[in-house]
Amino acid sequence: MGIVRTEESRKLELEELRRMLVACAGIQRRKDQEEFKGVRVSSKENKDDVLEKLVCVTSGVSYLGLAIVSKLVLRGYSVRIIVENEDINMLREMETSGEMRTINNNVSAVMAKLTEVESLAEAFQGCRGVFHTSSFTDPAGLSGYSKSMAEIEVKANENVMNACARTPSVRKCVLTSSLVACLWRDNAQNDVSSVINHDCWSDETLCTDKKLWYALGKLRAEKVAWTIAKENGLKLATLCPGLITGPNFCRRNPTATIAYLKGAQEMYSNGILAIVDVDRLAEAQVCVFEEMDKNAHGRYLCFDNVIGRDEAENIARETGMPTNKICGNGDIEARFELSNKKLCSLMSRTLRSCYSEC
Repeated sequence: MGIVRTEESRKLELEELRRMLVACAGIQRRKDQEEFKGVRVSSKENKDDVLEKLVCVTSGVSYLGLAIVSKLVLRGYSVRIIVENEDINMLREMETSGEMRTINNNVSAVMAKLTEVESLAEAFQGCRGVFHTSSFTDPAGLSGYSKSMAEIEVKANENVMNACARTPSVRKCVLTSSLVACLWRDNAQNDVSSVINHDCWSDETLCTDKKLWYALGKLRAEKVAWTIAKENGLKLATLCPGLITGPNFCRRNPTATIAYLKGAQEMYSNGILAIVDVDRLAEAQVCVFEEMDKNAHGRYLCFDNVIGRDEAENIARETGMPTNKICGNGDIEARFELSNKKLCSLMSRTLRSCYSEC
């Protein structure tokens, strides 16, 4: 993206990739041992299955990207991850030393630029699906998500979707948007619903006036994706997560975390400042992807809960922000209600079958 991550963040992501691959390889070895005792499928069936289960994850060593890769590998997918210039040398060293092959042979890395459609189309060749994580970073590790970054994100989404559309093997795409693409509305209007769900969109003018560039970028990027998908007949599903949390979430995902929290006081007082664990978000992405051949479609709000005072204080400690910057005086008016019923309904029907083999 032309935006360089901090050295600490890069090392953390690559070390997490190593840990993830080791863990997945251990589980896969146990599965193989159990399968050896039972019925084994033919080599032709194995080959066909591998082709059907090859997918690509953009920004595959990002905080969310790693979680998605982990879930996919555990579900038996072969995963091709897109990495940036500074990551490829480290991954090549892992491959040269045999570490990648020894740890897990279901993950491969390819360097591609989100600024170039041809580069992306080449990376997507042979893949049945694409997970676009829309992961962006700031060299200072602070807020950094400016109006120009919003424009970059829109263009990146446009490139990814166009690359998917021109790659014959790609049948479907799962895009990570954000809950802030849904909830920043002009509440002065009489027809504004008190329930915020998958049908709701943030107001571009409001986001611009409040300088909510992260919300604006996610909003415009998602709209561009839907336009291209409809024009090209590409199956698309978007997940709109709350603030993504988990182990060391601010340290490993600083740009999105701080950018999401701009306007936190207003979200908190309205009862719509929600969080989601990174692993549960990744789990939801895989389930939605697998159900897209059946009844999964459209947008999905994804969050665990709306935060209260205690959780606001925890987030403040994690981010180094003053608590009052997140929850103000601590009062929640709860003027609005977030609804993720669409996703909950889908996952309640599919979660058991999705993970019964793991």
